[in-house]
Amino acid sequence: MKTLVLAGNPNVGKSIFFQNLTGIYVEVSNFPGTTVEVSRGKYKDYAVCDTPGVYGVSSFNEEEKAARDVILQSDIIVNVIDGTHLSRDLFLTQQLIDMGKRVIVCLNMMDEAEKKGLEIDVDKLSALLGVSVIPTAAAAGKNMQAVRKRLEEARTGHKTPEIVRLAEEYLPVCGNFAEAVLLLEDDDFVRLKYQQKPCGMRDTSYRLRRERVETILHIVLRKSAAVTYKNARVGRILTRPLTGIPILLATLAVMFVFLGVAVAQWLVGITEGVFMKGMYEPFIFSLVGRFCDPASVLGQLLIGDFGLLTMTPTYIIGLLLPLVAGFYLVLSLLEDSGYLPRIAVLLDKLLSKIGLNGRAVIPLMLGFGCVTAATVSTRLLGTRRERVIATALLGLTIPCSAQFGIILGNVSQLGAGYMLLYATIIAGVFCAAGKGMDHSMKGNSSDLLIDLPQMRIPQGTNVLRKVVLKTKQFLKEALPVFALGGALITILDVSGLLNWLVRLFSPLVTVGLKLPEEAAVSFIMGIIRRDFGAAGLHALALDQNQTLVAMVTLTLFVPCAASVMMIFKERTKGEAAAIWIGSFALAFGIGSALAHVLNWF
Repeated sequence: MKTLVLAGNPNVGKSIFFQNLTGIYVEVSNFPGTTVEVSRGKYKDYAVCDTPGVYGVSSFNEEEKAARDVILQSDIIVNVIDGTHLSRDLFLTQQLIDMGKRVIVCLNMMDEAEKKGLEIDVDKLSALLGVSVIPTAAAAGKNMQAVRKRLEEARTGHKTPEIVRLAEEYLPVCGNFAEAVLLLEDDDFVRLKYQQKPCGMRDTSYRLRRERVETILHIVLRKSAAVTYKNARVGRILTRPLTGIPILLATLAVMFVFLGVAVAQWLVGITEGVFMKGMYEPFIFSLVGRFCDPASVLGQLLIGDFGLLTMTPTYIIGLLLPLVAGFYLVLSLLEDSGYLPRIAVLLDKLLSKIGLNGRAVIPLMLGFGCVTAATVSTRLLGTRRERVIATALLGLTIPCSAQFGIILGNVSQLGAGYMLLYATIIAGVFCAAGKGMDHSMKGNSSDLLIDLPQMRIPQGTNVLRKVVLKTKQFLKEALPVFALGGALITILDVSGLLNWLVRLFSPLVTVGLKLPEEAAVSFIMGIIRRDFGAAGLHALALDQNQTLVAMVTLTLFVPCAASVMMIFKERTKGEAAAIWIGSFALAFGIGSALAHVLNWF
């Protein structure tokens, strides 16, 4: 099959073109040697690949490395550019043409360009680039059919003459013009591949390409005078602390009501309580019980409390599916509207104090839905250092929605003073842990380099496709993890090791936390499922101080088994073990200190 690659800057709408060509049944996997996700699908006799959003073909970060390798192997490149940011986007377009690749250009967001008073001469742009240029408005579905019909028009365009002359010197070394251009521009991968020293011509090549782009812009682009941009004013309001923070707090409140009440309580109450536990589990228990004794090892493994046919599907379908889909719905709405990048900008300075940047807002927000899904999303952070810090903070201080609902219900009954104390302790641990890791880990976190796309009304079809694709991918990764965790706990239970662990925990609970011995069972269960532990503690008769201690300790306690397995998958074994042990030690250390202080007072 011929390889068709979608390439473009971030936030130009490539995902819509990819979905339009391939549908939602695609493969999403990490690009080899990176944490970057690359989507692959099929369209007719093309193997379609959606590259990460990049500003150029080079090796400055993992996204560019992945995009570079895919682009070098491409037969056809569909270059999606933003009609409202031609000056920025055409640099990549010209680089692809300079590399001698067959290109077709989709001039996207033309509806927004018109609203901004931009007039683009598409025919002149096509003539100057030497490739077909198709004006589109992908979010509205405009001209998408034309893109599919004109794919075969992809061809090599007009290269930058001076760059051609300079790159020809390196053509005998590598044998193809694409790598010759990258060798000219000191791409580390290509340079080491052919054992070449840096030639020092990157800045010259970039300057020549930029000059050509500016010349093209001068000919094809006209701006209407005195155009008012309402969405630009809205964007400024959202990124200024004085106005942006109250709006963000209101947005988070709406999100909490939707996810914490409508989804986590009402919808999950139906999917988990009514359908899975009320209908599915009795049916599967009766069915399997005809063939094997439920009390046997095989029976426990299949339909026991942690069975592969009971807990695993109940947890995945009844609890996680609505939570994850709900969170991806919110995330897609924030992303498609253009608000999510502005939240990142608004909180960048705050997060930089703990070794992160504004991009970390996404996994931290996801953590309140499901820490397992949030751990996967740390891949979007720029450095390994940031991914470790974000993963550790997720495991230590962010309760998942199911757990948070129970915790909030318990703490809210104690009164405003206890609620404030709980929030202060958790926020303090979050800041202190982040600051400590920032100082102790070598290296520096990356700066926030992010596009602020136009504010727009989200397109329902695009949002739905994103939700389905991301939820499907999450379930694909999570299902085997939960099945393995359920089998492990069943083995511990059958072998008697679970009771031994309860006895081992008892001194920490009774002496350290000053809680009843029965609470040890809840913490053991919390290792498997956080909401199990929270529900177990909720059922105990605790006084006000004990309730606060229990909820603080459970919040800081180790992530559930599924999250831990995902952490081990995403991080090194040493990093994952340190996160687990650190969460365990801090939870009981801070919980014990709180218990003794409250008891003393």
